Amino acid sequence: MVPRASVFGFGKGTAKGGSPRARVAAYKVCWPPVSGNECFDADILAAFDVAIQDGVDVLSVSLGGDPTAFFNDSVAIGSFHAIKHGIVVVCSAGNSGPADGTVSNIAPWQITVGASTMDREFRSVVVLGNNMHYKGQSLSSKVLPDKKFFPLLSAADAKLANASIQNATLCQAGALDPKKVTGKILVCLRGKNARVDKGQQAALAGAVGMILANDFLTGNEIIADAHLLPASHINYTDGLAVFAYINSTKNPMARIMPVTTLIGTKPAPFMAAFSSKGPNTITPEILKPDITAPGVSVIAAYTEAEGPTNEDFDKRRVQFNSVSGTSMSCPHVSGIVGLLKTRYPNWSPAAIKSAIMTSATTLDNANERILNASYIKAGPFSYGSGHIQPNLAMDPGLLYDLSTKDYLNFLCTLGYNDTLISAFSQDNYKCPGSINLANFNYPSITIPNLVGSITVTRTVKNVGTPGTYRAQVQKPVGILVKVKPKKLKFKKVGEEKTFIVSLKVKKGEAIKEYVYGQLVWSDHVHYVRSPIVVKAV
Repeated sequence: MVPRASVFGFGKGTAKGGSPRARVAAYKVCWPPVSGNECFDADILAAFDVAIQDGVDVLSVSLGGDPTAFFNDSVAIGSFHAIKHGIVVVCSAGNSGPADGTVSNIAPWQITVGASTMDREFRSVVVLGNNMHYKGQSLSSKVLPDKKFFPLLSAADAKLANASIQNATLCQAGALDPKKVTGKILVCLRGKNARVDKGQQAALAGAVGMILANDFLTGNEIIADAHLLPASHINYTDGLAVFAYINSTKNPMARIMPVTTLIGTKPAPFMAAFSSKGPNTITPEILKPDITAPGVSVIAAYTEAEGPTNEDFDKRRVQFNSVSGTSMSCPHVSGIVGLLKTRYPNWSPAAIKSAIMTSATTLDNANERILNASYIKAGPFSYGSGHIQPNLAMDPGLLYDLSTKDYLNFLCTLGYNDTLISAFSQDNYKCPGSINLANFNYPSITIPNLVGSITVTRTVKNVGTPGTYRAQVQKPVGILVKVKPKKLKFKKVGEEKTFIVSLKVKKGEAIKEYVYGQLVWSDHVHYVRSPIVVKAV
């Protein structure tokens, strides 16, 4: 436990890890870039080998590239070797959202983690000359004089004669005219260059402060950064209002209020705009990401080799920093996996993954469906099974389990030959006869090309008290769903039961897009939830 952790005094509290007494080993796989690359496959595979040799229990992998075939994916190969040794591998989904099909680390043996917000804000309110207040966020340690208004300028109106309007609007280097900017609060648009770099460019041009406005794609995702000048990051709609005020006023004025830490903000969590999304472009039958966890403005211990903005111009040093990304949400899940491994040392990596996925929630703290950064309902391609609930994962009731052999059979269904499979299995694995990928015992059900009807099989293992579980189905639009049997009676721990789910396209009602539903097995104590994702052809 680390008392009095904070970033410049904000978010002050006691820091603790997900597995507070765990020992941490770190394996360096990324190096200063050579020809544009910094994380080589050979280094990644070597690190997996050494970690396996060292006997780690959990691997937290906050890296990944573009989704690629598994035999060509060093993280997929390395993590397969790890799960063969009972090591749980947790991976980042990637930061290439909000576009569809951007999720990386898509192997079914990995736990793939998206990023969502938490109910804490570092609020910095922007007040305009017309007395309109807009709630932004920041971790600026510098403040403007109390209650003093400054002239407000859109960066587009601050461009140097030879610069493009686009570069000026984005506050890029060499685009701002100091004669126009000096002594003013500058409004910059998010995109292209780093958020903190925009503030640095504004400061170099003589601005006293910066308002950073989101573009349409980033919506309501506002991030608290350690800006070098007084600054506030506001959402898209508030940004439009600020630009409209500037354009309608002869002498626009504004002030930026000091940062305050707020807890219990709503709605939370919602999905980060940057969080990579499904569908899985390599094997669309496997829903990815699997889960989402806190990944926006996360306070964590930080290197003193760099400043908090990671930029060369930042000479400040901090013990803790606020960082956003799926690289921050992935370790949250890894910590929870550590606790699950401690409590259930004999559970397989797939069992632990199942416990985390089937106990997740799709509701926020306003008891509404989790939203995306545009405040539109998000879906399984954003959050997988939902937002992680650690305490419920400790007592999941039922588990969907998988063995190494099941994963090898999964590779067989992709048409992998002996040579390709040898990258995953050292033994000469012979593929069995016909295997149906739809029956792969994953804790979610995804049918990417449903023609007519399909029947999928799943097996669950009881890890709770004996009891009777009944199936509750929320049907995807235009799809008929039947579960047989409708109830499963378990008399002892470790008992397994198999059931089938039939999905049928309703003629004339199906839409040619992905639709979502869910299957919940419940004994009124446990709610074992699986997303159902279907696209009718």
